[in-house]
Amino acid sequence: MIEVSAEQVLAWRLHRQYLEPLTDTGPVEIVGRLCGAQAQVASAAETAIALRQRNPRPEGVKRAYSDRSLVKTWAMRGTLHAMRSADVAEYLSLLAGARTWTKPAWSRHFGATPEEIEQLTESVADLLDGQVLSRDELVSELVQDKRFKGMEEQLRSGWGALLKPLAWQGVLCYGPSRSSKVTFTNPASFLKNWNGLPDPAEAAPAVIKRYLSAYGPASPETFDAWLSRNSNKKSTLKSWFASLGEQIVEVRVKDETRYLLAEHEDELAATQPSRATHLLGAFDQFVLGPGTKDTHMLANKHRSRVSKAAGWIAPVLTQGGRITGVWEMNDGYLIVTLFPGEQAPPSKVLEDAAARLAAVHGLVKVTLRVG
Repeated sequence: MIEVSAEQVLAWRLHRQYLEPLTDTGPVEIVGRLCGAQAQVASAAETAIALRQRNPRPEGVKRAYSDRSLVKTWAMRGTLHAMRSADVAEYLSLLAGARTWTKPAWSRHFGATPEEIEQLTESVADLLDGQVLSRDELVSELVQDKRFKGMEEQLRSGWGALLKPLAWQGVLCYGPSRSSKVTFTNPASFLKNWNGLPDPAEAAPAVIKRYLSAYGPASPETFDAWLSRNSNKKSTLKSWFASLGEQIVEVRVKDETRYLLAEHEDELAATQPSRATHLLGAFDQFVLGPGTKDTHMLANKHRSRVSKAAGWIAPVLTQGGRITGVWEMNDGYLIVTLFPGEQAPPSKVLEDAAARLAAVHGLVKVTLRVG
């Protein structure tokens, strides 16, 4: 078993996630490598993609949605993601398999029983078969059925709590936007080569391999925290990882044992710590993949500065892959706030990162302030 430093791990992740060096590949390849890009805030996914491209092309994301090689749907942790259409069904399979909507706590919180969700799933699958409907159109159709009349308020909510189990079961995804209106459709009629959801036991090895390729070395618990907020049984996770056999190896990171793809073992061992500085946007996958509980990436005492109320993940400053501050844009000023005890990057390095961020946001110039 090899032993590597946290600094090596962070540098390797920067490389695997197209942050160091930047890439010439397009949005679909980037989203595939990242296992999706969170899109609860639409611009967050676009920013995450652009910050990884040597020459950002904003129209590329729109084109990928238009040709349906990317699709927007509720995925990991119940949050909206831009997903690669070619493999989205594998991720959804694992989320559907957890069946979180059948748990009493979920039913109490959202006011729908497992039986009602089953009925809703069947009805929505039929309504969206070959059709694209706005939220209002879909809900108006549904509440004509007395079984769903009491769900109207929840169904109209922008949070989509009652629609997420339907997305996980593969009967609903986002369709093309109508101006500012969200639309929904059925992936079976919307996506090319959609073959339904595979069995979770078949899907798990592929999803775990992709995850470890970007966010490894990682434990099964960290993987499931990213996937489903730890909704899967430990025995299930153990069997999924065991099914990979010799394709994964154990790696020691400080005093922890984690898993990595065997094909990446030599590469990680040879990786040198990074000195790169990045200004990453809100909800960036570099942060979300391992999660803000990863103390090698983010000191626990600073976690509340990054992971905020209502699931908000702040935009961050990273140095060598370690989160050393946060930033915000305000009236043309880019305000970078360092965590206590952290040193600012060299002025020229930070100015270059700020200029890149400005270009990604379509700004001619920003004035940098460091506090």
